[in-house]
Amino acid sequence: MVGVPAQVLERLAGRGETLAVAESLTGGLVAADLTAVPGASRVFRGSVTAYATEVKRDVLGVDGALLAQRGAVDPEVARQMAVGVRRVLGADWGIATTGVAGPDAQDGQAVGTVFVAVEGPDGTGKVAALRLNGDRAVIRMESVRRVLTLLSDELIENARAQDTEQNGGI
Repeated sequence: MVGVPAQVLERLAGRGETLAVAESLTGGLVAADLTAVPGASRVFRGSVTAYATEVKRDVLGVDGALLAQRGAVDPEVARQMAVGVRRVLGADWGIATTGVAGPDAQDGQAVGTVFVAVEGPDGTGKVAALRLNGDRAVIRMESVRRVLTLLSDELIENARAQDTEQNGGI
């Protein structure tokens, strides 16, 4: 059975589109899963591991006032990370992870609070709020799985919308 990273890369390659990743709590694990797939370079542009809040702001362009007000663990921060990595790395699609893997709470958010985001070429995207259980390793790995699944679902939905549009709305 083909895993989600391979499915995502195959769908993107079939569409002639590219992907970039912005990671915080996952620390490069999403990029590692993607680049473990042979041929990933046809689609995968790269990643930014924006672990520090300043990197989210200065490299990815996340609004500094938003970060100061809400902290880095926030759905809008995840969305802006996905938007920013698309722009910085020149990709059609951007995905992002931000959250608290533990062992301690952060920015008033409990361990296991995670936000994953996807941003597509048409400017629409999706953010999912997750409440994950387990230790640090489990939370990080589940975050990887969930952001790639969110992207996969968005690619399927986007393809359906394009098919409907091309067929005159039917």
